[in-house]
Amino acid sequence: MKRLIIILVLLFAAAILFGQEAAPSAENEAESAAMWKYIAAALAVGISCIAGGIAVGQIGSAAMGAMSENPELSGKALPYAGLAEGICLWGFLVALLILVI
Repeated sequence: MKRLIIILVLLFAAAILFGQEAAPSAENEAESAAMWKYIAAALAVGISCIAGGIAVGQIGSAAMGAMSENPELSGKALPYAGLAEGICLWGFLVALLILVI
């Protein structure tokens, strides 16, 4: 979790350091709004996929530990992994709505 926060801080710091301010105009404001829309969509997908990956990893390791003790539990762990993967799908749908609306 600390690594994710450090990476996000470095990305935002790089955007602040290397970003150039353009002369204000109506065209630049429209481009700026479009840029923020794409950044928001990218963050929605990226963060949800990272969170989904972390959740699937923890669920998978717990499921493998449970199955090593009782092999009949394999079918019960599968829905939980599917729920964790659904986090990525919701992030994609939110990004799609951001881009379309």
